[in-house]
Amino acid sequence: MTVLERPSVRREPPPRGGALERLAISVLEQTLPGLEHGTLVVELPDGAARRFGTGPEVRMHVRSRNLFRRLATRGKLGLGESYTAGEWEADDLVALFTLLLRNAHEATRRYPRLTTLMNARPRLNRRNGLFRARRNIRYHYDLGNDLFRLFLDETMTYSCAVFEDEAETLEEAQLRKLRLVCEKLRLGPGDHMLEIGCGWGSLALVAAGEYGAQVTGLTISAEQAKLAQARVAAAGLADRVQIVEEDYRAHEGRYTKLASIEMIEAIGEREFPTFFAAADRLLAPGGLACIQTILVPEDRYDRYRRAPDWIERYVFPGCLIPSLAALSSAMARSSRLMIHDVEEIGAGYGETLGRWRVAFHERLAQVRALGYDDRFVRTWDFYLAFCEAAFRTRALRDAQLVLTRPFNETLGRS
Repeated sequence: MTVLERPSVRREPPPRGGALERLAISVLEQTLPGLEHGTLVVELPDGAARRFGTGPEVRMHVRSRNLFRRLATRGKLGLGESYTAGEWEADDLVALFTLLLRNAHEATRRYPRLTTLMNARPRLNRRNGLFRARRNIRYHYDLGNDLFRLFLDETMTYSCAVFEDEAETLEEAQLRKLRLVCEKLRLGPGDHMLEIGCGWGSLALVAAGEYGAQVTGLTISAEQAKLAQARVAAAGLADRVQIVEEDYRAHEGRYTKLASIEMIEAIGEREFPTFFAAADRLLAPGGLACIQTILVPEDRYDRYRRAPDWIERYVFPGCLIPSLAALSSAMARSSRLMIHDVEEIGAGYGETLGRWRVAFHERLAQVRALGYDDRFVRTWDFYLAFCEAAFRTRALRDAQLVLTRPFNETLGRS
């Protein structure tokens, strides 16, 4: 599948210039001198260079002044749109995002005019119904299994790994994460586990192969379902694992354990209560659930949920990363489930993303051979680099939540 064959390919509008460009440059010249924790060196198309802040240098090479017009007309979206258009480069993209993220909170307080400009377009935050959910998932996960094989590890796990040290392989760290989920669920041969959003089957293989559980995995990605079913068959676990291409809202059944790894971010804020109502309906009395999710810190959640988001627009349509309070509130409104335990694992996501990005760059020739163009490559480079910086700075979190109901006596047993 090539980029041009993907459904609903998103192309940004052409930038407009004139007074808006001058406004954007003026605002940036007023705010950037306040940078802390590093120096941003901006090299302009005419060869001139401007320095902002103090400390270690990060260089940004502006190839086209369209960047400034995009910032004026598109706000935060414009920075990413300009990068994918090839209008600027950085000598270290992760370091640039790290510098910007470390200054973002203070800039919001000091420069409300800049905040208003960057957030000028509100997030649409549409409801993800069954049709829209399938379309959104197809946009990202049906890019093709061959693409994801190029940068994921052998487990084909597309979520935060848990490292004991950086000398470990990514496969070892991912297996540790999967086993953590199984241990938190107290999984055993007598269990039937439902996984909502089973990906390419990595958790199902561990849960059935190492813990002896029966597993039903749900996905609405045709590409994922096809490969997950093949992996289950190859592992000789077809008698214990069933991969079903079905939306969790339509699924029927009763399970002693339920797991979902970094799926809830994809459904959008309006569907959080629906998710927990479904989990409550599907989980048997005395059951446990383990939900792994990316989280936005509480103090930024309201701004984030209202503001335009480049990743939602160009990488994961329909997504919205929750805060822990937002999930807890949605859970209380729609179910009897409650949070029993929370473990923060986000420290490992920066390393995970860094390794994905290295592998992606090492295999760029193979990415292009699959039919993906330069705009796609730059889009994914921006996405992986930004997310790596966000987790390394703790601007984003990742946590495993253990859920139960009141009066669950099984929790008192060893």
